[in-house]
Amino acid sequence: MLDEALKGEIQAAYRRVLEAQGLTPRYGQRLMIAEIARTLSGIVADDSGKRISDEHVCVLEAGTGTGKTLAYLLAALPVAKARGKRLVIATATVALQEQVLHQDLPALKAHSGLDFHYALAKGRGRYLCVARLEQELDGVTGNPTLSMFEQSLVQESGDNFQALVREMADAYGSGSWEGDRESWSESIDDTDWRRLTIDHRQCTNRRCGHFAACAFFRARRDLETADVVVANHDLVLADLSLGGGVVLPPPGDCIYVFDEGHHLPDKALNHFAHRVGVSGSLRWLGSLKKSLTELNQALAIQPTVARLLGTLPEAIAALEPRLGEAFSLGHQLAGRPHGLADGEETLQHRFEMGRVPDGLREHAGTLLTAFAELARTLETLSDILRESLDPDKHTGLAREQAEAWLPLMALLHGRALEAHGLWQAYAEVDTGGEPPQARWMTLERFGGDPELTFSASPVSAAPTLARTLWGSCYGAVVTSATLTALGRFERLQERAGLANRYRYQRLPSPFDYSRAVLSVPREAVDPADREGHERAIIDFIGGLGADEAVLMLFSSRAQLRAVEKALPSAQRERVLAQDRLPKRELIERHRARVDAGKGSIIFGLASFAEGIDLPGDYLTHVVITRLPFAVPDDPVGATLAEWIESQGGNPFMRISVPDASIKLVQACGRLIRKEADRGRITLLDRRVLTRRYGRALLDALPPFVREIDGVTEGV
Repeated sequence: MLDEALKGEIQAAYRRVLEAQGLTPRYGQRLMIAEIARTLSGIVADDSGKRISDEHVCVLEAGTGTGKTLAYLLAALPVAKARGKRLVIATATVALQEQVLHQDLPALKAHSGLDFHYALAKGRGRYLCVARLEQELDGVTGNPTLSMFEQSLVQESGDNFQALVREMADAYGSGSWEGDRESWSESIDDTDWRRLTIDHRQCTNRRCGHFAACAFFRARRDLETADVVVANHDLVLADLSLGGGVVLPPPGDCIYVFDEGHHLPDKALNHFAHRVGVSGSLRWLGSLKKSLTELNQALAIQPTVARLLGTLPEAIAALEPRLGEAFSLGHQLAGRPHGLADGEETLQHRFEMGRVPDGLREHAGTLLTAFAELARTLETLSDILRESLDPDKHTGLAREQAEAWLPLMALLHGRALEAHGLWQAYAEVDTGGEPPQARWMTLERFGGDPELTFSASPVSAAPTLARTLWGSCYGAVVTSATLTALGRFERLQERAGLANRYRYQRLPSPFDYSRAVLSVPREAVDPADREGHERAIIDFIGGLGADEAVLMLFSSRAQLRAVEKALPSAQRERVLAQDRLPKRELIERHRARVDAGKGSIIFGLASFAEGIDLPGDYLTHVVITRLPFAVPDDPVGATLAEWIESQGGNPFMRISVPDASIKLVQACGRLIRKEADRGRITLLDRRVLTRRYGRALLDALPPFVREIDGVTEGV
């Protein structure tokens, strides 16, 4: 129950923000504030503040123009502070994260009257490691991690890298740079940055001699006092996978807001997947073997370390031939016993229903056991080296030795764990009646060298999200402009593990969608007729007005290029193709053409159906060349479809059509970005009229004026 004091605080803050910024209250925004405040204030907790109720999540579809960022900040922040919880805002894209951090939160703090502190949370890998920086300043001698894995990179980067290191050291030492990658004045090459940062396994935390000056822990100290923490989906998922409370506050002390929430299931799937290259594994094992002499000279003075190091040659000797056998077996199963054919750069082989042949599954079991033993050995070595940095512990190793070798041991331990996770996924048999794991192999060439990568992934992130996120957090809000599929929340519930008992609502849009016409013209063709469909697109472009600002969305790069190539030169000059220019430059050129009173046509792929913001005259016509059904070569989606079919379901209607509905809404959403926007959306795919799912797709769109085969109809 929302008590009157809290309700009054939220209402007063809302009034002040509207007055200060000259904004008009929006009906959908007010509903959103009320729904979030009602859900979060209704959470029941015990005397220790632990949640004991289970209706603590609300899922809100709020279209463009609702003002959802202001709504969830105004509603959730006072409740979080009143309950002694932290508000974690997680976005899917950098653009929205920067908007929340640099625009929305400062404006709220300036105008609302609410007193709060906020901070940005980033993973450890986004920050400089001062110990690494010092090693680079001193040169590469005595840096074993570098000698094993990056000597060739040192030679490639040479003086430029050393100049960068000196410049960074000066900037960080003087306080003019805070040590995070994003705030450096120029882009930093990935190879260079990897030499200057570490992961959580390599970090020695408070035992590090540079702890007081550490960029990451300085930022962590800011987080400890922040009422609002701005993060991204990946960081929240990474923190949860480590048990929670490692980088971010513990989930039980958090109210999460997942903006752009429709991305969360896919982000989670990527996070829970395993990928390991056989050649890559052999390379790091080979490098470890070459460094054993150096390792023994430096560390074998400690008896336990000496014994553990003594087991490594046998462990490596057991793994190398087994990995070689996996390489050969994988090529045979993929039908390429002698490797890729001439002209082939990559080949993917998926195991149907995720079922691995018995021979490979049994072989995975032997690799699983071997990597488990290696991982245990490397973990114990890492623990001893970490303890050696503690002045109160006496392990028999000098701090200098431990500090020099811990990053390497921790890095190898991480790689062994990655391999262990992959081979475990290949060795286990899926539980009957439950969705299987997707398992597949990829054969490819890297600089002429062959690689075979084994991959495995759950086909649904729902069980893990239900347990580690929704089950463990104090409260949560999931919001986006597109959360429903065919007007319902079931698809999101199924993918994200969201329970039926949570609160769900679609909020009304402030836009007048009758200002836009949705057209399926006579030229629309069924894409099954590939040549006819291509000709129809080319003919349609020929009929576009000379001054139109157009976004034309293609489902395949091949068709985009084919249409571009077939256009007459005069029309081709108006086209800005996504794969020809960087996104920012393409948008700038498009805007410049429109400002000059010229027509401009953007050719874009699926990524341009979301996140492109061209209000007013910058976009007056969106052309969708075909319904956005997913390409059926995704191993995870294909495995899930097989399983649904095996259970008597229809994967096309259960997955493909709902997912296409979401993407179609997103694509149409590029047109109306402001209340005064108007224009036309053209769909050049006749299936929307001829197939039984077509009406459902059309009915899930906003209430545009419809024009079918040149005839305007009511909606």
